[in-house]
Amino acid sequence: MRKAMRKWIAPIAALSVVAGALAASTLPTPPARADEAQRLVVDLDERTGPFLGAGSGTLYGLSDEGVPSDNTIEPLRLHSISQKPPAGAQHPNGDALVVAEPFFRNGGEYIQINVQDMYEFWTYENPGGVIPCNEVCFANYMTKLAWVVDQVKASPYADRFVYVPFNEPDGIWYNLSTGNATAYRTRMDAFLQHWKQAVEYVRENHPGARVAGMNDATFRERNYRDFLTFARDNDVLPDLTTWHQLPSNSLDPNSGNYFRRTYATYRALERELGIDPIPININEYGGNRDLTVPGQLIKWVAMFEEAKVAAGGKAYWTAAGGQAGDVVQTNQPGAGWWFYKMYADLHGGDTVAVTRPDTTTVDALDAIAVVDDRRRQARVVTGGTEQDVDIVVESIDPELFGDTVHVEVRATTWSGQNSAAPPPEVLYRADVTPSDGTVTVPIRGLGVHGDGGPNVDRMAAYEIVLSPGGSGSLEPVERPWRATYEAEAAAITAGCVTTRGTVQNWNAAAASGNRDVGCLNQATSAVTFTVDVPAAGDYRLGIMYGNQTGQPSQQVLTVNGGAPRFVEYEATMNWTWRTRADVVVSLEAGSNQIRLAGSHPALGRAIGEATLDRIDLEQLAADAGPVTRTYEAELAQTGGSAGHAYDQPEQSGAGHLALRRGAEALFTVYAEKDGYYDLEFRHSSPGVPGAAVASIGLDRRPVDGGVLRAAPGAAFWDTDTHRLYLAAGVNRVTVTPSGPTPVRLDAVTVTPAVDGPQPVTEIEAEDAELAGTAVIATHRAASGGSFVGSVGNGPANSVTVTVDAAQAGEHLLVVHYANDERDTGHPYNADIISRPIDIAVNGGEPSRHWFKNTWSWGNWWARGVPVRLEAGRNEITLSNDPARGATASECPQPCRPVLDSPWAPDLDRFEIAPIRVG
Repeated sequence: MRKAMRKWIAPIAALSVVAGALAASTLPTPPARADEAQRLVVDLDERTGPFLGAGSGTLYGLSDEGVPSDNTIEPLRLHSISQKPPAGAQHPNGDALVVAEPFFRNGGEYIQINVQDMYEFWTYENPGGVIPCNEVCFANYMTKLAWVVDQVKASPYADRFVYVPFNEPDGIWYNLSTGNATAYRTRMDAFLQHWKQAVEYVRENHPGARVAGMNDATFRERNYRDFLTFARDNDVLPDLTTWHQLPSNSLDPNSGNYFRRTYATYRALERELGIDPIPININEYGGNRDLTVPGQLIKWVAMFEEAKVAAGGKAYWTAAGGQAGDVVQTNQPGAGWWFYKMYADLHGGDTVAVTRPDTTTVDALDAIAVVDDRRRQARVVTGGTEQDVDIVVESIDPELFGDTVHVEVRATTWSGQNSAAPPPEVLYRADVTPSDGTVTVPIRGLGVHGDGGPNVDRMAAYEIVLSPGGSGSLEPVERPWRATYEAEAAAITAGCVTTRGTVQNWNAAAASGNRDVGCLNQATSAVTFTVDVPAAGDYRLGIMYGNQTGQPSQQVLTVNGGAPRFVEYEATMNWTWRTRADVVVSLEAGSNQIRLAGSHPALGRAIGEATLDRIDLEQLAADAGPVTRTYEAELAQTGGSAGHAYDQPEQSGAGHLALRRGAEALFTVYAEKDGYYDLEFRHSSPGVPGAAVASIGLDRRPVDGGVLRAAPGAAFWDTDTHRLYLAAGVNRVTVTPSGPTPVRLDAVTVTPAVDGPQPVTEIEAEDAELAGTAVIATHRAASGGSFVGSVGNGPANSVTVTVDAAQAGEHLLVVHYANDERDTGHPYNADIISRPIDIAVNGGEPSRHWFKNTWSWGNWWARGVPVRLEAGRNEITLSNDPARGATASECPQPCRPVLDSPWAPDLDRFEIAPIRVG
């Protein structure tokens, strides 16, 4: 459908500048603070080299085709990842050859293969049973290495794999961390000879292949001096130098600057030994306290970018297939994902000098800053402190930015390890005039902690974008009142407080405030929060919790002693992984009591238990409608001949894109839930009025009828609206010119559909046609209380849904399912298994799709699968034929040939909807 140009919102009053500082008139008023704001200085005139942005990799971050989704991979511009070898016994999934296709089609550069992951148990079986690895041990290893090389070199991506022959040899098999000089010499000599044989075998049998090492768990100058000297003299230097950079170690447990010193030491070693600089890949970094926490992750990638490290990857501590916890379920982003999206959006620029107030403390402010001449933008990503911060941006070039600078500040804060997060929130935007080439941007937080804590969020990351200003329109920033209350600061009955995720306990999962409340397993257990709110009305109560009872659990919620109700908590991966349960509560102005308890006289005992981390309150407007999000084109990721312009007085935000033939704009569009959304594309084109000038794509597939047309009439901007069915979480929306006519693209505005057509067919699995062993069963958390199990283990055991399609074309089939199959036996490894479903439409050839583990047979998650239907009656059959599973050739034991689970997940219900309406 088409709409006439709507009236654009008038700009808000520009912020005045005094001595180069932004006035705080549009900012939330910070609470009184005894300490002064920290100053972080960014000098745009002191460039330090092209931005590399290669620190967003993961160890075991991908597990299967589509797990995680392509939508969560491409926008992060992943450079390299580390996976297990084909048929490696270390994990039940995540073979390098299996995840290669989704990784490379989404822009990845190379995959590291941890060859020793052929073994099943950490710290890897040692067939000789001695330290160092003896000839029996090494002969066994070489048999496995030879098999891995045979598989990898036959891959169509053979030149894009990097072999890591040994993982953490300072501990595993060789124990090179010993302080005994004689023992060290014996062990290092054994390792070096084994390194030489392994590298020579790889290079002889896989010509052109790259090798990485020595891959110690902790960088020690002694080890790398001996390694580099030997490798130089024996012509077996690695193509990539690797080591692991974990938060704490025996050499320097309290320094946040440790990597900067180890990097300098390593480069000095190369110079001393006459070795040309070798690219460095820190292929494991961070502890559990860092993963998923934007304010912690910025410290790691800032150090890597400063050193121009070629690549880096987050360590593995718990579950595979979720990009180290940043992807929730299969397609939903957590706050860590949005942080890495901020990081990816720095691509294309040059890094510039950043002067930090503190470079030695672990939990200290850090930042990366770039200037991009092509886009005419400067960006800063910062965070990691709870103090107020002033970001001082110096040397703003008027030839690049003009006399007025548009400033926009966004933030993303920790959402837990298993809870989806919305896009970064805009804190403020303004057009300002620099003073002597300087603008000071104050960071004053995401809101006030209800317990009187800091206004700036230590767990958050903040993104600042500077671009030419003065020409466009500015939408006012409206932010609801919010407050956070820590559970450990509340009144606790029959519970216990545990400290987690501190510097000293870096391998414990992060917790808000570094503490949580557990042991809430008694009928008398309760946590009572006293909260103060500005006005009477409805508030969104977000409860951050953990639940590893294995099934959904409950607590009793009461407000001010009123009517009780159960709050339902789905299971989490373990007690310390957090997710959120959101409910709406009505509060009085001023003080209120919110109580979460194990029982209530009127309701009885709650089912199970949960640990409590914190609660969040957000005031809800009485007339609040659907949440509308605007995605500015000048901030989108682009490809081809896309130009950035800032000269139209009626453009939204700071500017717009000029797209020519071969160019593309990629918008990362967020949907709170599966459903229809109206996408308004604000654009302009000099083409023939009504002619198609651009095409719309969704998730790298063309949208039937999805075109933008040249505007009739004299208005510069026009809006085309398309109603699309989006999957919950991340969606990739692309705009590409259809021909030689240029297209100016201003913004995409996305609003949940309220009125008009929404042709969604909903079907309960138990109402579908069942065949073979498929059987109806019950579960209290399933839709309608029932689901269908025992699907698969042969194509005859199936579920068939019938749908009448109003139009032919692509539809989305949303499958609600549960799957908690595991291959247990690893104390540090959840060993989760994805289950496949073969989906056939109208008797056609089935396509296979993988459904990630849901942590519990009582958690019902959803995944959307595209299907193409005919107009009228269609039959969609879901099954699992084990014969379709991919298998590897016979591998040396112990190994784990790729063999998909023979069973499909349990099935709850389905939605089927055409991708585009109209």
